[in-house]
Amino acid sequence: MDFKFDLIEKYMPLFLKGTLITIEISAASIVIGTVLGLLIALGKMSSNAFLRQPFIWYINFFRGTPLLVQILLIHFAVMPLFMKPPVALISAITALSLNAAAYIAEIFRAGIQSIDKGQTEAARSLGMTHRQTMNSIIIPQAAKRMIPPLGNEFIVLIKDSSLAAIIATEELMYWGRAMMGEYYRPWEPFLTVAFIYLILTLTLTHLLNFIERKFAID
Repeated sequence: MDFKFDLIEKYMPLFLKGTLITIEISAASIVIGTVLGLLIALGKMSSNAFLRQPFIWYINFFRGTPLLVQILLIHFAVMPLFMKPPVALISAITALSLNAAAYIAEIFRAGIQSIDKGQTEAARSLGMTHRQTMNSIIIPQAAKRMIPPLGNEFIVLIKDSSLAAIIATEELMYWGRAMMGEYYRPWEPFLTVAFIYLILTLTLTHLLNFIERKFAID
């Protein structure tokens, strides 16, 4: 195999530009998805059966349909209702955030419900409100248990951001495909893209492992 490093060197500024956009998309989607996920989890755990249904169906839809289809629907069908023409970067962040929120909601729900109900009853017997019980007793304990699955979801989200290339978002995979289209050589662009994604995911993995150890010590 005649591997041409000079082609990678030529495209490296574009790969770096795409990497920054990938980080931007991933970071924004993680933050928005986490906030939405918490709200959806609390909605799904509502004691009101009628109120729970929209949250249940939200989770069912976004977990039960392909992310690629969601990106296409949001970019070509939903976003044109709010902006014309739709901005690919905004569409990508929106789709990834909404998708991640469904998975994160289930992580939050499972983490909160894993705490023994006796602790809730004890807190209520001491006169604590539901909000005080959640903020002071339940969520701090559940947070430690949720770090590993949340970390896995964040890593998956970084890799899933590559699907944004399908709507011409100029992230990392977009430039890998552009290089492939120009030179018709798969090894150089896609190995480079894979290596950069590996660096991103390993960096996040080490950060999450550090946070997990810190919580375990505390």
